[in-house]
Amino acid sequence: MSMRFAGRTAIVTGASRGIGLAIAERLVAEGAKVVVTARKKETLDEAVARLGGPEHALAVAGHADDAEHQADAVERAIKAFGSADFLVNNTGINPAYGPMVEMDLDAARKTFEVNCLATLSWVQQIHRAWMKEHGGAIVNVSSVAGVRPSPGIGFYGATKAMLTHITQELAVELGPGIRVNAVAPAVVKTRFATALYEGREEQVAAAYPLKRLGVPEDISGVVAFLLSQDAAWLTGQLVVVDGGVTLTGGS
Repeated sequence: MSMRFAGRTAIVTGASRGIGLAIAERLVAEGAKVVVTARKKETLDEAVARLGGPEHALAVAGHADDAEHQADAVERAIKAFGSADFLVNNTGINPAYGPMVEMDLDAARKTFEVNCLATLSWVQQIHRAWMKEHGGAIVNVSSVAGVRPSPGIGFYGATKAMLTHITQELAVELGPGIRVNAVAPAVVKTRFATALYEGREEQVAAAYPLKRLGVPEDISGVVAFLLSQDAAWLTGQLVVVDGGVTLTGGS
């Protein structure tokens, strides 16, 4: 694997497991230093060990929508590794399943705050502390649920649609020094998505032209590309990474 990220530092939110951890692993494998965030210190410490220890990674525990936590993570990234070149907003929540018309509004409010407002706040924090002066690249993790109606997770999808628009607006505002893109995965085999395929994986995968569900590494490679100079003329884009399922009308 190349060392195209040598001398660069990335912050990856929601990176104690699943897609976030896979992204952190890919970036470290290509030479980056990585700050990983999530709520639980214990699982983050395990992630740091998996990433090669404190020489390669730093854990900062906290709530993704806590501005003080965000500022602390950015400050510690710069102090520990000398920069904050990349941001991957991977944290997302979906605390409710069912019709939107029956959704608890407090749950909806929290989903919006974490999936949309927190993402914007992370960008504001890293922009003030580093990227405004030095430039950088940002990738937001959206979802195919934000590309088309997704019964059962409709409000989650609505927040992801907004996240895609936030990505586009930021790309216009922050160019040319900062590129901002997004990825929209379909069902990826993680703990977060278990309810969407558990006990019926073969049936769900049958709707995908590639006849399988995603794995975290399917997303991490695309994110690494978007952060890299290979994507130097790409900003404001949503890359759908879905095994082809949005072509067939499957779920």
